[in-house]
Amino acid sequence: MPLPLTFAFAARNQRDSGETAFSLLGLCAFFSLLVGSAVAGERNEWIEDVPRAYDGALRNPLKGFTTRGVGSDHPWATLAHDYLRWNELENVESDSIQKIRDVCDRRWAGIAERNVKVIPRVILRWSGDDEVYWPADLTTGDFSSKEFERRLLRLIKRLGEVWDDDPRVAFVELGIFGKWGEHHSPSPTKEMQRVAGEAFARAFPNKKVSVRHAWDEFPSQPFGEYWDSFAHLDQMREHGANIAALNRSDHRYLSNYIGGEVAYDWGNSMVQPGADPTASVSLKRHRDFVINTIRWTHCTQLRWISDYDSKDDTATRGAELIQQTLGYRFVPTRVAFRPSITDGKLSVSVSIRNEGSAPFYYNWPVEVALLTLADRKLVWSDTFDDVDIRRWQPGEAWTEPTFRAKASIATSEWVTWPTDGNEWRIAPKQHEFSQSFQVDVPPGEYLVTIAILDPAGKQPSLRLATSQYIRGGRHPIGIVANQSGQGRKLDRSISFDDPSQDDTLHYDR
Repeated sequence: MPLPLTFAFAARNQRDSGETAFSLLGLCAFFSLLVGSAVAGERNEWIEDVPRAYDGALRNPLKGFTTRGVGSDHPWATLAHDYLRWNELENVESDSIQKIRDVCDRRWAGIAERNVKVIPRVILRWSGDDEVYWPADLTTGDFSSKEFERRLLRLIKRLGEVWDDDPRVAFVELGIFGKWGEHHSPSPTKEMQRVAGEAFARAFPNKKVSVRHAWDEFPSQPFGEYWDSFAHLDQMREHGANIAALNRSDHRYLSNYIGGEVAYDWGNSMVQPGADPTASVSLKRHRDFVINTIRWTHCTQLRWISDYDSKDDTATRGAELIQQTLGYRFVPTRVAFRPSITDGKLSVSVSIRNEGSAPFYYNWPVEVALLTLADRKLVWSDTFDDVDIRRWQPGEAWTEPTFRAKASIATSEWVTWPTDGNEWRIAPKQHEFSQSFQVDVPPGEYLVTIAILDPAGKQPSLRLATSQYIRGGRHPIGIVANQSGQGRKLDRSISFDDPSQDDTLHYDR
């Protein structure tokens, strides 16, 4: 018959109160000590450990290198950017909302199985005058009429109905206005910024929305930023510095993501961030510049730079360093647990530090589970009630760059960082979480594991930066035996899998 076992995950600062709760067992523990039965679980002592670190990059959701297009495979990318033409989604007013669903289903087929999510942007124009995608029953270039406003509001509302609860959609870029939907050539008027901004906020209460110039445009909404010439020398003073200032003024990065693409087709891109994606990731002077800009702006994801030569070993090694820097990186710094056979409880403590550049932007649940020790089969799981991983924040106030006069370009760059010593002025904090769980499991020894789940199917998805990993997304933190109340640290007999090589993770639509 299954025996009861309760897991109480308690923070370090709760240790004294927890031990007091078990003080009634003191005589039993003392007697056991006298007779030589010195089992840690029977004495209600903490079994502490520091999880083994994982130094490599992780292919984690909602962060990192982003592909240009949904069909591209990339060793690190769980994000794909997708430009959607307005007339592809809706060419005449009589087109139904089902047409939008059908277009998305066709374009995004199979991405859930690959653990990839999309960042969509609707556009009306690419670059040339002949690359326009207006609906057939609207006047091309007419951004000021009431008819355009009415149709725009209808489209945004429909996009929200289709995308806001679609787990395949990671973030939403507002797009619509200007070349490539970058809000220039032409720029949206102040009134249209208000109209469109309010409509997107209403349509997407569950998804993060970003715009091209968040520090200056759509000011009524706390949107994120897609910088489409990220770390470009010619835009560091205006765009980069303004994003950094926005983050300082209202901590925008804590509530919405910063991302975009690295551009290689204009201005002084050959100076920084490099002549092409391979140069950006493989050459230290470019890679360090990109990494410092990521830290400085709290950047989560980037595309185009992902097109580096994957057959170049130097490039792949450099790309891994950038992947580690983009977005979040959750490092478990301490775990501890305390089994007790007398009352069927097990207390465990977990501490986490975010060593990345940005938070995680959705409230995904944290799981505790029991796996059989021999074959690692799941026998029980539950999730913490009051853990919000969005609060696991990175450091603040990265070292600022030095700006010089642009006339110096002939001899040196006009934006530079120190060659070493760059750091967060405010270091990342430790985050701790706790809870008790009641479970019924058959007698035996079990791995106690933690994991972060994608709510779409409640599957393990987000990997912690520890080598204590089991293929399928869970991280062992200790071993318990429910029939005796014993517990012990993970020993060398426990083999682990490489988290960067796990291709089984997925989510449900």
